[in-house]
Amino acid sequence: MTKTGTLDCVSATVTGEPSASSDPKPGLLRRLWERFGHLVHELGKFGTVGIIAFAVDLILFNIALAFLDMESLTAKVFSTAIAATVAFIGNRFWTWRHRARSNLAREYVLYFVLNAIGLGFSLLTLAISHYGLGSVWPVFKNPIVDNISANFVGTAMGTTFRFWSYRRWVFLNPDTQPVPASVTESK
Repeated sequence: MTKTGTLDCVSATVTGEPSASSDPKPGLLRRLWERFGHLVHELGKFGTVGIIAFAVDLILFNIALAFLDMESLTAKVFSTAIAATVAFIGNRFWTWRHRARSNLAREYVLYFVLNAIGLGFSLLTLAISHYGLGSVWPVFKNPIVDNISANFVGTAMGTTFRFWSYRRWVFLNPDTQPVPASVTESK
């Protein structure tokens, strides 16, 4: 290769334009990026919003336990409801802002229904730990174990469900918008 060919190849990488000597069939990594790159961006944004909402949830959960003297499950519902509102705003207006907008009320209600299912994972792991295992081994009835079971184990399970379900049913692709009832009734 000549020096010019090498420079063309380097400039192609920097500018994003293919050089004259580029292979017409892209490599595996390139094809994977072209296919899943958008998903990587969504996951990154979803994760950033999730970290912020997780911090809100964790702080409010511990405030509710320590200062408001709430019962563990009630404290988790309280903290998750507020954190979910923070997450909805971040996800609607940043993570999936490129997706088609359907009715905001529809998105909000559906988001919270699916979030309630995600909350169920945290409540289930917290109840098993605090009440189930805690009745056998009292060491499981303490704030540290409550935080691990609800805010780490349950949240990890719930987050996986939330990412999948929000993409599937709440923040829709332009080609998957729900058909208005008036259109389906006229057929």
